Amino acid sequence: MGRVVTGSTRLAALIGSPVRHSLSPTILNAAFAAVGADWVFLVFDVPDGHGGEAIAAARELGIGGLSVTMPHKAAAHDAVDELTPVAAALGAVNCVSWRGDRLVGDNTDGAGFVDALRIDEGIDPTGLRCVVAGAGGAGRAVARALGEAGAADVAIVNRTPEPAARAAILAGDRGRVGTPADVVGADLVVNATPLGMGVVTGADGTPEPLPLDPAALHPGQVVVDLIYHPATTPLLASARERGAVGVNGLGMLIHQAAHGFRRWTGEDPPLEAMSAAAVVELTRRMG
Repeated sequence: MGRVVTGSTRLAALIGSPVRHSLSPTILNAAFAAVGADWVFLVFDVPDGHGGEAIAAARELGIGGLSVTMPHKAAAHDAVDELTPVAAALGAVNCVSWRGDRLVGDNTDGAGFVDALRIDEGIDPTGLRCVVAGAGGAGRAVARALGEAGAADVAIVNRTPEPAARAAILAGDRGRVGTPADVVGADLVVNATPLGMGVVTGADGTPEPLPLDPAALHPGQVVVDLIYHPATTPLLASARERGAVGVNGLGMLIHQAAHGFRRWTGEDPPLEAMSAAAVVELTRRMG
């Protein structure tokens, strides 16, 4: 028999737009099933500009928890009752849970990134020289998390210097604005931009440029691309060809979801079940 949904079943959901492609329902429903939690996870495609209303609706309906993705992370930040220190620093919320009768906004992206490194890859960021390409929401979260994790140096490489400077501040005294030349001396290189998915941009079939020069990559480095589909981006393929360790963003996705699971249910997340479900679904989508 399949799962039975009753009047006692709790609801968690993802709000964003677009969201129908999200792996979150696959990952989190697998987690609920693995531990026997009476929860279900759905997605709601909420138009831009209505994120605050969605948070208000969750409050009125008593929805047990929310994941929040673009374009609503800033609106969620403004709509909750309390913020964790990381959510306040980043100005963005991707996870909403209850504390008594108050909604608490958190940002689990950075914690998910560091957990993926430590738990899945056996890599401790402490003392590492790091380069983060991109100063958007993901780049800022990763920069802050690396600073908190004790990285020796966090250089932010971005096309425009002002966002890079703001992201560098989040990494504390280890953060700075970097240049592409910093990649050669880095232990950990992170692509936090959407570039490098192999998308064709020109009529002549020219792919979009990579976020970093692959010639700067070499053995002894770990290169993380926060993109998880395709599983092997052109950047990761280039890194591996040059002897570096290449890691995609699926682990970060799973571990940030695991933080939400723990906040909502109070239980330890079943990481193996979550990972297995994600891999099966990605394989299915690839045909």
